[in-house]
Amino acid sequence: MIDPRLHAPAVARNRDAILAILRGVLPRRGLALEIGSGTGEHIVHFAAALPLLTFQPSDIDPNARASIDAWVAWKRTWNVRPAIALDARRPPRPICTADAVFCIDLLHVAPWPATEGLFYQAYDLLPPGARLFIHGPFLRDGVETAPALRAFDARLRAQNPEWGLRELAAVEAVARDNDFSELEIIETAANNLGLIFRKL
Repeated sequence: MIDPRLHAPAVARNRDAILAILRGVLPRRGLALEIGSGTGEHIVHFAAALPLLTFQPSDIDPNARASIDAWVAWKRTWNVRPAIALDARRPPRPICTADAVFCIDLLHVAPWPATEGLFYQAYDLLPPGARLFIHGPFLRDGVETAPALRAFDARLRAQNPEWGLRELAAVEAVARDNDFSELEIIETAANNLGLIFRKL
């Protein structure tokens, strides 16, 4: 039998740093929706460390959803729901509400409308004061881009012209347009950033 679990090498490198941020971002209880859960390795790690929360994984890719559910079963993680199909770019959504939304390492490997849709959908899902957390590599005005990030961006755009590192100022503008608060930035490993927004 083929094992449907997928592996992303970056998970082992960044999961604990991201978890440390999420401890201060996610509520103690409630439902936390991850948009673009990928392999599922992140969400099972977070769920094991935050057992009072219920986690809802999602992904547009059926192979990713199979991997997520397989990781949940293999780890016997009881507070993770079955993965759902969700396209960040547009409704419909198979979920009506969430107490927090987070998205890890997605925006640079998705078309720009996924960034716009992420904020639009998060606004509809979240109650006032709830948080949206985004993690990944970004380009910042006034901050020199590391050579490794420039090379990474070039590889992404060669693979798909709609991919690439997003300008942080453009992401902030979309957040403002969707009534999210000013951005809080936390630097993480390998030139990545944790972005925290709060719904007004």
